[in-house]
Amino acid sequence: MPDSILSSRQQQLLEYLRRTIRETGIPPTLRQAGEALGISHTAVSNGLRVLEEKGYIRRRGQSSRAISLVEPVGELSGTGRKVPVIGRIAAGLPLYAQQEWDGYLVVDPRIYRGDNLFALRIQGDSMRDAGILDGDLAICEPRQFAENGEIVVALVDNEEATVKRFWYHGDHIELRPENPAYQPLRCQLGEVLIQGKVIGIHRGPEGFETR
Repeated sequence: MPDSILSSRQQQLLEYLRRTIRETGIPPTLRQAGEALGISHTAVSNGLRVLEEKGYIRRRGQSSRAISLVEPVGELSGTGRKVPVIGRIAAGLPLYAQQEWDGYLVVDPRIYRGDNLFALRIQGDSMRDAGILDGDLAICEPRQFAENGEIVVALVDNEEATVKRFWYHGDHIELRPENPAYQPLRCQLGEVLIQGKVIGIHRGPEGFETR
């Protein structure tokens, strides 16, 4: 059984492969995978190589159509892990207050192993170039700190949560979008509360359960 830890982008690609094979019976093309995930063909090809090296897929050639999953694709309802989906994060409310949950996302526990994971629905396209699209569910590890370059869930001025890339500049914090149509948010140190780190993205209705 594969046990290597995957990056957020690799997790996203693996979930997309599993979902596509489950729904259509065949793997996607490089073009389809790139368009669905918002990444280049080269990034898809590199991701497939890493997934093969880590034991999650097998390839009989360089084409993405030649992919087979190491473990069969099946329903996760009996073996999956339920992650609460939070509709909104508001200031002063506990992150895991059940009344804030919209439902659950069933995820593969072999990929998502952290404690107290939660998911947050993405609104808007400010993180488009990181492969995070409007309506996606961002799977997050709860954190109150961040390293430079990480994609985080943050509260700014005790308002609604935002998902951005984190950069610390000594006298201020920059929350940087991944879309040139949007400007970075530059905040004073006390204005930002980190709520979690994004460790994966789920796209589509499959696996979502209402309360």
